[in-house]
Amino acid sequence: MGHACVDVYQGAVAALIPFFVAERHYTYAIASGIVLAASLLSSVAQPLFGALTDRWPMPWLLPASTLLSGVGIALSGLGDSYALTLVFVAVSGVGVAAYHPESARVARLASRGSHRAMSWFSLGGNIGFALAPLLVSAAIGHGSLRWTPVLVLPALVGAALTVPVLQLYARPRGGTTKKPPGRGADDVASFVRLSLAVVFRSVVFTGLSTFIALYARQRTQGSATAGTVALFLLFLGGAVGSVLGGALADRYDRVRVCRWSYLLSIAAVAGVIHAPGPAMFLCVALTSAGLYVPFSLQVTLGQDYLPSRVGTAGGVTLGLTVSIGGLVSPLLGHLADTTSLRTALTPLIAMPALSWLLFRALPEPTAPAVTGKTPPRERVGNS
Repeated sequence: MGHACVDVYQGAVAALIPFFVAERHYTYAIASGIVLAASLLSSVAQPLFGALTDRWPMPWLLPASTLLSGVGIALSGLGDSYALTLVFVAVSGVGVAAYHPESARVARLASRGSHRAMSWFSLGGNIGFALAPLLVSAAIGHGSLRWTPVLVLPALVGAALTVPVLQLYARPRGGTTKKPPGRGADDVASFVRLSLAVVFRSVVFTGLSTFIALYARQRTQGSATAGTVALFLLFLGGAVGSVLGGALADRYDRVRVCRWSYLLSIAAVAGVIHAPGPAMFLCVALTSAGLYVPFSLQVTLGQDYLPSRVGTAGGVTLGLTVSIGGLVSPLLGHLADTTSLRTALTPLIAMPALSWLLFRALPEPTAPAVTGKTPPRERVGNS
């Protein structure tokens, strides 16, 4: 639930783009700069927070970063200054960056390394993404961007929900606070290939989430409802995909499931951009499911490739490679300004194909035992 409350603010950035375009008359390139602001500092900060949480468990980061994420988005619509908007959105991005490495570490401990349990943790983030366009539309859809302070409410709820759980994991157990070493050798080469695959996934997902609402409006002659529905489907399909990914991984190995998913995503992304009429909305849902089936599996794969640095692995696979797609958004926006949205989105079809090619070279790792500072009942079990 805490993950949902944080990822509302990742989804809110994309959901706010049509309102910035309509109210402030931004071009596609200028509007996509807001996505870049959310991603740029996040991309830099994510590995730093991952390295810090590998060295020192910092459970207090979860409520603190949740609040920071919410405050940044809440302030983003105030005033008419583009520079201030970028600053506030960047602050929110830093909050998101601080949250994910530590949350991935704690989720791994709480789930005892279970693929299915990690998929439920990822589902929380998907629900947050899916709720974002609905919350943004409810808060400012019939008013103006000056209503963005209302959007701080999920952050308050998320922080309140997280504190009691973290008190349990922060409490020293068994007379020691030293974290045992991870088992198994790090497979850095496989982790790098995995990270590149997730980067390509991030590019297609962030590109679509930035422009799908505007594209759906174009395809339906300016219907604002169509844009909200398309963005909602893009985020909601991820909830289905995350749970399905965990279930499939219990039956097949994770690498194979990810390969299948990226193959499906190639056709689904092509359908989003080129399918006629209402079929576009079906393709949006299929794209989301295809891109999110591998999501939680990639987190556990990264942690198993780097068993001695699970915080760094979680920060990269769960956070950095999600936010880094925002760095490409201004390029897509500039291309859309000079050509058309359809032309700008067409290169995204190649992204899941590149992820599929990288997964063909990845082995299925033998998962190490989950280690760390956990309550006694959760010190046993492995992946």
